[in-house]
Amino acid sequence: MCCVIAVLIFFGPRLAILIWWLLNPFFYSRVFDTWIWPVLFAIFAPWTMIFFLISWLLGEGITGFEWLLIAIGIILDISSYTGGGFSSRRRRKRD
Repeated sequence: MCCVIAVLIFFGPRLAILIWWLLNPFFYSRVFDTWIWPVLFAIFAPWTMIFFLISWLLGEGITGFEWLLIAIGIILDISSYTGGGFSSRRRRKRD
């Protein structure tokens, strides 16, 4: 069960980005000037990209409250990459 959750956390936001792009590709061209930034975001920081896109939808730009949403995305990205290290460290201490 733990592996299923880990796979969903890792691939879930990337799948959401892909579906969102398939449904509305012109939105991405409005938000990003080039193709490289969405690709890098989707590979390395998918939660941040999702919250960035939501922030852009709220006001056609990033101001005030939207920065809080992007910070939440950054925290989710960091926790998705570092969460496994804490659990394995705890497991090693019990052995």
